Amino acid sequence: MSVLFKTAGKVIHRVDEFINAIEEGVLLFKEGINNYLANDKVRFAENLKRLEKVEGKADTIQRKIENDFIIHSLLPQHAADVVMLLDKLDDIIDTAKEDIRQFDVEVPQIPSVLNDDYSRLTDISVSAAEAAISAARVFFTEPTLIKDYVHKIYFYEREADKLANDIKRKLFQEMDELDLAQKIHLRYFALHIEQISDCAEVVADILSLLSIKVML
Repeated sequence: MSVLFKTAGKVIHRVDEFINAIEEGVLLFKEGINNYLANDKVRFAENLKRLEKVEGKADTIQRKIENDFIIHSLLPQHAADVVMLLDKLDDIIDTAKEDIRQFDVEVPQIPSVLNDDYSRLTDISVSAAEAAISAARVFFTEPTLIKDYVHKIYFYEREADKLANDIKRKLFQEMDELDLAQKIHLRYFALHIEQISDCAEVVADILSLLSIKVML
């Protein structure tokens, strides 16, 4: 039972469901990008379909949790911050869904020589999101442990930023066989993938402040 909500078992269950949905969405995003890079169109389409369904489920659960906070007056002094935390966690799966949709709609032609770069960027960006998800779980059970996870989020976000810049350098400085429009198009897809880590960083900022407030 959570330290924060000892008498709110239903809410804790919903929070777990919500975080599980975010985590599943992140994993589907990672799998979807890798299937796209492997030109596995069938599995990529399945990833997108499942991600859209999980994202919808997360939104539904989020609204129920927010209503519970209002109805049961849970953590009244921190309710606004917790609602913001849930909203920024939801941004992770929203961004994942929209990014995969962009791959589906715009169909970027990624040169095979860059497949490993895009895959590594996906791994690192998703690692930031996974650390944010773990930090959120810890907040609702043992907030004193958040600092360890927040450090990882910031680390992975910086690494994702470096990898995205490396891809852009390769595109604009080394790949003369591509025209400018292709380079710009592929740059945006590196940025799309990197956005997941940016969302995780926002969660880290909120958790850092919220953990301090809760411990006061």
